[in-house]
Amino acid sequence: MLKKAIVVVVLLFFGSLCNTAISQVVKGSVKVKKYNGETEAMPYATVYWIERHIALESDQNGLFSFDRKGADTVSLVATFIGHTKDTLIITNGVSQVDFVLKEGNELQAARVITRQQGNYISKLSSIKTEVITAAGLCKMACCNLAESFENSASVTVGYSDAITGARQIRLLGLSGIYMQMLDENRPIMRGISSPFGLSYVPGQWLESIQIAKGPSSVINGLEAITGQINLEHRKPTAENPLFVNLFLSNMLRSEANIASSLQLNRKWSTVLLTHFSTDPSNHDSNHDGFRDEPKSLQFNLSNRWLYMADNGVQVRFGFKALSDSRVGGMVDFEKGDVRDESIWGSNIENRGFNGYLKVGIPLNSDNSQNIAAVFDYAYHQMESYFGLKDYNGYQNSLYMNLIYQNEMNQNHKFSLGLNAHTDNYKEYFTDYYLGAYFNHTPGRLEKAIGPYAEYTYNQDEKITVVAGIRADYNDIHGWLVAPRVNLKYSFTPELIFRALGGRGFRSPNLIADNLGVLSTGRRINTDFEPDIEDAWTYGLNFTAYLPFGYEDASISFDYFRTDFNSQVIVDQELDLGKISFYNLDGRSFTNTYQVDLNYEPLERLSLLGTFRYSDSKVTLAGQGLVDKPLTSKYKGVFNVQYATRMNKWTFDFTAQLNGPSKMPYFVDEGRNSPVYTMLFAQVTKKMRDLEIYVGAENLTNYKQKHPILNSDRPYSQGFNSTIIWGPLMGFKAYIGLRYTMWK
Repeated sequence: MLKKAIVVVVLLFFGSLCNTAISQVVKGSVKVKKYNGETEAMPYATVYWIERHIALESDQNGLFSFDRKGADTVSLVATFIGHTKDTLIITNGVSQVDFVLKEGNELQAARVITRQQGNYISKLSSIKTEVITAAGLCKMACCNLAESFENSASVTVGYSDAITGARQIRLLGLSGIYMQMLDENRPIMRGISSPFGLSYVPGQWLESIQIAKGPSSVINGLEAITGQINLEHRKPTAENPLFVNLFLSNMLRSEANIASSLQLNRKWSTVLLTHFSTDPSNHDSNHDGFRDEPKSLQFNLSNRWLYMADNGVQVRFGFKALSDSRVGGMVDFEKGDVRDESIWGSNIENRGFNGYLKVGIPLNSDNSQNIAAVFDYAYHQMESYFGLKDYNGYQNSLYMNLIYQNEMNQNHKFSLGLNAHTDNYKEYFTDYYLGAYFNHTPGRLEKAIGPYAEYTYNQDEKITVVAGIRADYNDIHGWLVAPRVNLKYSFTPELIFRALGGRGFRSPNLIADNLGVLSTGRRINTDFEPDIEDAWTYGLNFTAYLPFGYEDASISFDYFRTDFNSQVIVDQELDLGKISFYNLDGRSFTNTYQVDLNYEPLERLSLLGTFRYSDSKVTLAGQGLVDKPLTSKYKGVFNVQYATRMNKWTFDFTAQLNGPSKMPYFVDEGRNSPVYTMLFAQVTKKMRDLEIYVGAENLTNYKQKHPILNSDRPYSQGFNSTIIWGPLMGFKAYIGLRYTMWK
């Protein structure tokens, strides 16, 4: 089936080369009216096409153009920092538009209010990309990134264990370690920082989240096997000098976020982001003597800068620092207590710093040729203990990406680049088990460098082909070659087909990738040399935009398959006295099917339905090819949102259906976990610059009954907190506010 579909796409591709599409080009200009009444061209202004979610940019002469693709009505908004907005609606037959902006002192006390879709599928991307917007992030509390995917079936988030509070993410039925996390196209959450990385990104710091399934582009590295999640933060250019978000739950979890975007002048702008959160209470709803979530205290600080020169050069730089402290284990255990075998406790201290620099330089007046350089430095340390197991890890990572892009014409574009990174891991692991002592330092110094090339063919946005290849030399694993291709064909603007295939690699980190195993009574032997993990992923997608409803409805069908050539297996069933690590000897694959439906039957009433089914199998020693343990078979999500006029009141309701997971044979509950539902609700009241929201999660108070095995004998081999398939916390109510000061 896959081969036939690819043949069809290739035939359509070559057939389309022989035809010339009828273009409906609209040309425009953006001008600025000065204080003295004179008018001149406005270079590098943003022109946003509302219906298609497309952002254009005027050139150095204030000119722009685009193909309206047969759209009957096109709504355009032109903006620039410190100036008024200008909105135009053009109908059929109009081929020229002219915007006039005014300087800041002529701003009037008026505001244009529009509704932004919470979730949508990008029409332009050659890869099936789900976008969660700022409006989508406000549908629920979204205190951090781990809580930002409740309305998505593509991404599943759960706990890695019942003690540390670490969240793990799944995409295409596989662990999040096989997905590449990007911060505005810079790789993040790698190595030692990954176990708690999702909780270190406050949801209210984000402008949007883009979820791209499959290997994606070669430009950002090798590590995207199942997909990429790219985070877009609040921008320095946003006209919000002050944003405040406060949150409090009935469990006394509290949070504060403050953001300030300042445009210092025409060239310089900055955004300052701060975060504080704490969970000071002991939660033990199932009365097993262990906290359901650790007591925690977290501080985050980030500062981002943007410099825009008159000649088009852009410089972006900034830093992020964090401090996180967690105390878990038995309710009677407190930070600073002497460790002994009378009480089981865990203390985790994380400290991190990240700094980056991005430079973009246009090589000609229309920016069709440019070069860019990206530099990133990350330091992270984790000092922790889990009962009588100690783990201290220190990471220093450097990343560099040099990119040359050439848009030869509107049909052909290519990128060439050189990518390099170095990771220095120092790890110290001590395991006192059964009165014995084991000490190991599994850290490593790993370096890699390699060139890449990517070619893009685009015919009037009807057909897009993106083909790339990269070859990295890794000083531990040798040459790693990764080809990738993405095809997109638009039968009509409302019916789009996509196909992709590619290869990805990642270097495993035994403890950081599987931190939850430290919260068991098993012996952990890290004296094992893992192979690099290597996999191919293929996918197909059909997306149709339906001509009914208040806004365009859409329905999307996905199929993805991931095949591993090599993989590190973490096996708890081979030997009940230890955690077994070994390299895959056999097959490991995952098939994922998904359908998504977006529909707005009435003005301000939106419906979202999505369902995902996964068939994930792995070869385990002594068992052969079996269902992958603790991997949910399916997930369904239904979300309904209604807003009154001017968005004064917004009502959100979300229901989740979570399918069964195969349980390890030593668990008493049986071979499969039960099917369960989760319900969420939120009401938001908007009062000019202030929003107050009240909501509840897990309305049915559903919890996994016994998340910790042998909790009454925490120093026995049977003690295990990693068999997690459901929610650990029950019903939670919360209240919060968002205040925005507009420029």
